Amino acid sequence: MQYSIVDFSEIAKNSDFRIDAECYTPYHLKVERTISKKSFNLVEDYAVSVINFGAYSLCNYIEFLDSGKPFLVTEDINNNVIETSRLHYISEAVHLLLHKSHCFKGQVLLTMAGAYLGQAAVFNEDFECSSNQAIAKITLKPNSIDPYYLSTFLNCRYGQSQIERFRTGTGQPNLNLGLIKTIKVVEASNHFQGAIEKGVNTALDLRREGINIYEETQTLLLSELGLADWQPQHRLTFVKNYSDVKQAERIDADYFQPKYEKIAHAIKSYSGGWGTLGCLVDLKDENFRPVNKTEYKYIELANIAGNGEITGCMIEQGQDLPSRARRKVVMGDVIVSSIEGSLDSIALINEEYDQALCSTGFHVVNSQVFNAETLLVLLKSIVGQLQLKKGCSGTILTAINKDEFGKVSLPIIAGEKQIQIQQKVIESFNLRKQSKHLLECAKRAVEIAIEKDEQTAIDYLERETKGITP
Repeated sequence: MQYSIVDFSEIAKNSDFRIDAECYTPYHLKVERTISKKSFNLVEDYAVSVINFGAYSLCNYIEFLDSGKPFLVTEDINNNVIETSRLHYISEAVHLLLHKSHCFKGQVLLTMAGAYLGQAAVFNEDFECSSNQAIAKITLKPNSIDPYYLSTFLNCRYGQSQIERFRTGTGQPNLNLGLIKTIKVVEASNHFQGAIEKGVNTALDLRREGINIYEETQTLLLSELGLADWQPQHRLTFVKNYSDVKQAERIDADYFQPKYEKIAHAIKSYSGGWGTLGCLVDLKDENFRPVNKTEYKYIELANIAGNGEITGCMIEQGQDLPSRARRKVVMGDVIVSSIEGSLDSIALINEEYDQALCSTGFHVVNSQVFNAETLLVLLKSIVGQLQLKKGCSGTILTAINKDEFGKVSLPIIAGEKQIQIQQKVIESFNLRKQSKHLLECAKRAVEIAIEKDEQTAIDYLERETKGITP
């Protein structure tokens, strides 16, 4: 059992008069004491403004589209990274209406609610975009603090402790703007801030390079199928025979979109042959019952990035896992979301997640016909995505069931092409792994600078990142 003894006068200093025990755990109090021994400023001391899109009534105007102006949501921000591989889009008109939600270069974005609460990144993208009400935008005063140092501080233990300590709510935790403004930020020299900025930007460059290499696999695959320049089009009207409806046992119009026929024709015309998933892969659909008092890694839909990367997981003992944690995965498996709206949440299980559990919201597959990397690319490309979307059914929770999943057809890619795809995917994943390592090193360097000194932190950063270049 842990406990803390806190004077009433200390409690009264908090603007929201917190009396919950979680706010005064020994860990949080230790962090507070460490920061108090250093020179620090509040976020509001560095900021011109700290705002969010707070007009909840305007949410009724937001309809997500297939293209338009990008719209950031909390899941797009994670540890100094803004995920752009599966952005939401809104119309130009709505973007202009939501002028208070616009993001500008150099702003530090901080998530304020939900499962992604407390994640910070610098907005340094070349596109215009808006953000939702659960993202705070910190606009900094010129020459006050390096934005990459601030975002890294917020992501490290000294920022996260303050965020976790003063968040509010139970089912949907949140952090209000007033508390964000009062987060204490330890001062750092310009030299050290520059070292952190360099490390973060190197990591982001490596990440972009890895993403570009992965996109080359998509180009390679679509060129092989003669679909390199093809863009699927949604038709408002078309004609189908009754015999087709009867055979499919479906009457929903979207199921018969002509774009699905184009994909099917390209697959069935492939020189290497084709087959259905039911014949080409092994589907692991047996339930696994976690053992009490045994610790497991648990992967859910929220842990899958749009580029096929697993960004993290829950680590819990068997008795504390959710009831949907019933699929066991091993290295080389591919997990495929069955839920419409997140069908692109597909990932390759690597050594780090060998023997982990995943949600029953995934189909878990492996294959003797395809290497795992090629299977990943096939299912994440328009070849797989259109068919997965076509196969979805249901009303409240639309998903693709086991039978429809097994009907998805795939081209049997030649062995040498599979090896090319595999090599590129491995290279892409290695670059993103290095990027993740650099971002973790940047956080640790900030912590070392606070706990020891800046030179020790810089030495650590140089030692850990030696030889890593974009």
